[in-house]
Amino acid sequence: MASPGERAGEPSDRGRPVNDVQLSKFLSYICRHGAEKKGLTVQEGGYINVDDILELREARKNGYSVSDVQRVVANYPKQRFSLRSKPNDDGKLQICANQGHSLEVKGLDLVPILRPEEAPVVVHGTYRRAWEQIKKQGLSKMSRNHVHFAAGLPGEDGVISGMRSSCQILIYIDMKKALEGGLLFYRSANNVILCSGDENGFISTKYFEKVYDITKGVKLDY
Repeated sequence: MASPGERAGEPSDRGRPVNDVQLSKFLSYICRHGAEKKGLTVQEGGYINVDDILELREARKNGYSVSDVQRVVANYPKQRFSLRSKPNDDGKLQICANQGHSLEVKGLDLVPILRPEEAPVVVHGTYRRAWEQIKKQGLSKMSRNHVHFAAGLPGEDGVISGMRSSCQILIYIDMKKALEGGLLFYRSANNVILCSGDENGFISTKYFEKVYDITKGVKLDY
């Protein structure tokens, strides 16, 4: 299946080519961070009416249509979005981001991870420039609601999202220790593992199992 980057000139129903990468980034911003700033209503599960999004100035300027949104959701390899028919309203479409929110969202489709064996690999990808700070304070959710982890390395079976393939540092979590320490982990609809951290939004280095610099092929101390 083609990725958005391979369909950058797809014709729109409104008569002009649509850049699917640009549309995907626009949808990510709206669904994860900007809906309330744009005056949109975020419903249970993080769903937003597609028609309302398409009435925004940026959407009208770029000529986005419902079929454009459907195509991007269907083709995006990381499966960052879900679509549904609006309950009790003539089947109108709604969209949500599967994870990555800074918005407070009620009823997001997340499955709790209660035992270590339910998530044998939990790994966070980052960059060398961030490692010294992480080594001092642990992982931070920063402006988002959760720290994001992959259930394996990019390209492995079932791993479609959770980290960028360009990451230089891999931080593996000791799930037994982390769960016993009271941290809460969830699995999103697109198999990203999420954790909000402690009361301050941090995951301490004491819950790290191992850390690798994969560009240098060395294990890191912390």
